[in-house]
Amino acid sequence: IGKKKKVSSFFCNAGLLELSLGKFRNVLLNQTNPEEAVIRNIASNVTVVIFQVHAQQSDVIVRCFCTLNPSVNSSGTGVDKGLVSILRPQQSVCTWYLRSLVASQVLSTAISIPYMEKDPIPGGCNLEFDLEVDPNIYLDYTLVDIHIKFAPANLGYTRGANPPSCDSGTGQNSRWRLRYDVYRYFLPENDLSEMVLMSHIQKMSEVQSIKANGIKMLTLTTDDKTNVYFSSLPGQGVIYNIIVWDPLWNTSAAYIPVHTYACSFADLVDNCSSLSKLSTKVFFTALAVLGLFTCFFGHRFWKTDLVFMGFIFTAFFFFVFITRVTGLGYDLRLTLTAVAGIIGGLFLVASWWRSGSVLLCMFVIGLVLGFLFSSTVFFTPLGDYRVFRDDVVFWVTFSSVALMIPVLFVGCPRILNILASGIVGSYAVILAIACYVYTSLAYITLDLLRRVLNDYFSRAYTNVPFQTNDFIILSVWTMLALSGVTVQLRRERSEVPFPPHPYLTWKRERERRSTNVLDPSHHIPPLRERIHNKLLHIKECFQKEQPAGERTPLLL
Repeated sequence: IGKKKKVSSFFCNAGLLELSLGKFRNVLLNQTNPEEAVIRNIASNVTVVIFQVHAQQSDVIVRCFCTLNPSVNSSGTGVDKGLVSILRPQQSVCTWYLRSLVASQVLSTAISIPYMEKDPIPGGCNLEFDLEVDPNIYLDYTLVDIHIKFAPANLGYTRGANPPSCDSGTGQNSRWRLRYDVYRYFLPENDLSEMVLMSHIQKMSEVQSIKANGIKMLTLTTDDKTNVYFSSLPGQGVIYNIIVWDPLWNTSAAYIPVHTYACSFADLVDNCSSLSKLSTKVFFTALAVLGLFTCFFGHRFWKTDLVFMGFIFTAFFFFVFITRVTGLGYDLRLTLTAVAGIIGGLFLVASWWRSGSVLLCMFVIGLVLGFLFSSTVFFTPLGDYRVFRDDVVFWVTFSSVALMIPVLFVGCPRILNILASGIVGSYAVILAIACYVYTSLAYITLDLLRRVLNDYFSRAYTNVPFQTNDFIILSVWTMLALSGVTVQLRRERSEVPFPPHPYLTWKRERERRSTNVLDPSHHIPPLRERIHNKLLHIKECFQKEQPAGERTPLLL
């Protein structure tokens, strides 16, 4: 009776919410009027009930007073929160109380899932978090990676019995036989609505629906650490969950699913609805304009092509360097990177102008294409192979694939240049699109940049969603690249492989004019005299015609 009075004093005026085991129920919560969720007629073979509640961005408090020791597993707060209720013998009713931490109404969804005596208990051997039995998954995110961690599970047991010891041994009769399958599920791209989250999180709450809808990322044993890292996808909704499996009884149980958008809904600037900074949009939009021109006319306008490729090559390495060694703000770093890229592009043009050799230029162009090709290879599921978590193995393999491109095309530099200008130029357009509309294709190069800049990014799983929006943008990229390459190949097939070198051409022309007196160009006046004569001619056009006196012929 004393406990009941305590509940009533904390959750006064609670509304009643009748639930059924295994059935979701959407509910509006607020700070002043809590909800009382009740499960009745629980079957006697059910030993554990896991109750969970989910909201999009506002924390929800959930409390339970139906366990043997209410003070131990009675309360939790979060956007994805759940409690384990260990049922007493003969118990058939369980009650939880829900309320939000904000005055406005919060849309949430709740479900209670039953488990039997042979099912493992998620979080049953918790030694790290607050609850004695903690089925929750704890998630932290940055702009680079997402970190999830959870408490180890325990073996199931009958009502009224003592739980198995978590540290009694490591044999097949202990919790050490359990296995943990980590699953990930992507929400629809460019959709941040609450109802979408509520409907899709239901697919990641129970064991069978998780297996049917989620993507299995990895399997952990009890010897492994109970934490996993994933690459961060700001603005893209992701749901994570873990299934603990008992191989002896072939039974499973699911933890509490947790979701993230890797961004904040509350920030006024750079929130989930407007992630790209203005400086990023300006930078990549300008790069896309130059890239689109290079895609179709790169080989014809050779010096513009050199500026574009030199810009990309220099800007990438300069941004890595300035980020590693300085603490400058992002906007300033991006501005300095743009300046350095322009200088690098002009330097590549100047080196070709002075030397007359295309070898250095084609090596740089081949490296740019090779880096994009190698990044695309590791963008596939191949990049998540465990062997590539070793930085030495990764960078040796990555560099070998990147260098393979200029080596393969060393005998046909014109083909290499046309392919590079078509593919790289069209991808610059895709990067600009990614500043305005989410697309996973941007992570082809972004994940490479993350790995260069962050020492621990190698531990993160980097697979990304590939949905309708990505297929459309991939089609645009393919169409632009094929069109650009085809147009240039057809236009340049009857032309010389590369334009004549201007500096050498000028020197040869000057020597020819100075030695061949029969050449009409030998008698061309100097430049200063030609400019002076031109100015005199222009001046005469503006002078008035002078009167000529006698206008009729003389009569002889």
